[in-house]
Amino acid sequence: MPIPSTNTGLSDIQTEFGGCNPIELTEYYSNGPLVPSAAPAPNGPIPTSGQISIGQFRGAENLSFIQATGGTVTTCGDYKIHTFTGGGTFCVSAIGSNPSCNAVSWMVVAGGASGGGRWGGGGGGGGYRESPNNAGGSYSVSPKAGGSTIPISSTGPYPVGVGGGGSPSSFGPITSTGGGSGAACSHESPTNPGSPGGSGGGALNSSKSAAGSGNTPPVSPPQGNPGSGRQPYSSYGGAAGGGAGGSASCGNASNGGPATTSSVSGSPTCYSAGGGASFAPSRNSGPSNRGQGGGGGRGNPGNNFGGGSGIVVLRYKFQAS
Repeated sequence: MPIPSTNTGLSDIQTEFGGCNPIELTEYYSNGPLVPSAAPAPNGPIPTSGQISIGQFRGAENLSFIQATGGTVTTCGDYKIHTFTGGGTFCVSAIGSNPSCNAVSWMVVAGGASGGGRWGGGGGGGGYRESPNNAGGSYSVSPKAGGSTIPISSTGPYPVGVGGGGSPSSFGPITSTGGGSGAACSHESPTNPGSPGGSGGGALNSSKSAAGSGNTPPVSPPQGNPGSGRQPYSSYGGAAGGGAGGSASCGNASNGGPATTSSVSGSPTCYSAGGGASFAPSRNSGPSNRGQGGGGGRGNPGNNFGGGSGIVVLRYKFQAS
């Protein structure tokens, strides 16, 4: 905890920064063996040489930070980024010296769903959830960000789940729901609906079919949007799946609902787009680790497309510069 802001003594400095008796104030120059150069000191800065006084240490603190492994680890300034493209474990070997040093920002993207076969609807994008940028660092969050960072209060393993097509992803108390699959088999089953999910699957081109609901189960802010419904009948073909950034427009030639973009990984990347309708120009398979829904089928039996897998990204401060 910080050195007292009043009645500060040499023993208080030793308690915070370490050192041996007898205590010499000159042991505590900044950037020396005991005091990190970035140690916050409200009455400082603590000098690196020359004149030094006890008063400069009032409120100073010897900060420490999370130490952890797991996933693919990169750095961005004072922050570490753990990217999980498959299931794994965030293994914390040390926690920081105060709550502000133990906040982990997160993005949890579920797998996008497959499109429906035989003139089916597009698959819904995987549920998208992200914390605000409360742990610091200059990066842009998605407009879908909400909730709070996750405080790491103890060492140990923290399981991470990354969903394949249509499956959930998770970290700690956060779970994002897999996308809802697109409705299928319009000839034989005109009542089939798109499935609910993080974002919902697209309906068939039938007045008896319905789009799948998004944000199912509900969270705030919403993790996705509903799929699109039919348009007035013009030809065979299902409608598009919803995306994290919005619902798709109605029609059997519409692209999927838009993605949402975050820079939590270090660069702006799009996630959780919906799958295209049967006649959409963007009708294809979802790429890996983007949570995108697959395109709806065209023909009988039809070449529908699979959804892409999800991803989990964790970010926290590991040093003070």
